[in-house]
Amino acid sequence: MPTQTPSVSLIRASSYERDTLRDSLETLLEPLGGIAAFVKPGNRVLLKPNLLTGARPGKECTTRPELVYAVAQMVIEAGGQPFLGDSPAFGSARGVAVASGYLPVLEELKLPIVEFHGHRYQTISSEFNHLLLSKEAMEADVVINLPKVKSHVQLVLTLAVKNLFGCVPGKMKAWWHMEAGKDAKRFGEMLVETARVINPDLTIVDGIIGHEGNGPSGGEPRALGILGASSDIFALDRAIVEILNIQPEQVPTVAASKRLGLVGELDEIHFPNLHPGLLKIDDWRLPDKFVPIDFGMPRVIKSTFKHLYIKFIKEPMSAYKA
Repeated sequence: MPTQTPSVSLIRASSYERDTLRDSLETLLEPLGGIAAFVKPGNRVLLKPNLLTGARPGKECTTRPELVYAVAQMVIEAGGQPFLGDSPAFGSARGVAVASGYLPVLEELKLPIVEFHGHRYQTISSEFNHLLLSKEAMEADVVINLPKVKSHVQLVLTLAVKNLFGCVPGKMKAWWHMEAGKDAKRFGEMLVETARVINPDLTIVDGIIGHEGNGPSGGEPRALGILGASSDIFALDRAIVEILNIQPEQVPTVAASKRLGLVGELDEIHFPNLHPGLLKIDDWRLPDKFVPIDFGMPRVIKSTFKHLYIKFIKEPMSAYKA
């Protein structure tokens, strides 16, 4: 189990309005030492939202731009240099961000957005020593992970740990689905290993409005009314699973983190604000049916070509027309 007691801050929050959200974030981070505990002057700070796909903002399957704006503003005020990065399964980070309503945020804060490129780094587990991760994420001074609470047709839920799969370059994701996806246990461990290597300094999970049902993109918005934060992503995911009233063993990433001794029981986690038991709901909707993680070679090839088509042909043509 973790050598130190992890701390997870949970609060109720119901609005993405700028001033209200800013107040909520300050309340959320205060028991963790505030943003200054994580960002020092001159730090290059990667903000890693969930930029799954270029869905309309109201679909709620990507991290809200309002949350990214507020966190970026706090980083700037602390003297940090924020930049936005992700590696969507299809298309480019900028293309998906613009389609998801991020353009005003990027322009107002002059927030750079980078495309992730793969590089091999030393992993903790020899099982995944061929794992390619983003050079831009690994070389940032600070990583702030900004996931969305969502149901997932393959992994039950996608939370803090799963969001860091975005640090695997886009076309490599399909290959990892093929390599590790034949076994949900192994796939969960691969995602945990990714999270351990990236080792984000801070995670803030967007649960003001989640995405339930047939996620990660085919479900529907659900007002959940929470924000969560921690420097320990495994403890944070364990807390969110408790709020949603889902057994940890059902979620491959949470099950893997428990099996590998990275998170303990709830009573081994410190909750300085609200305990997840006070936020628990009993009607969060999981997918109607689950689909296999394993893509298989034909689907891998199709997925790779789709990614390349959107990234290099469709998105540049759209930009030219604009």
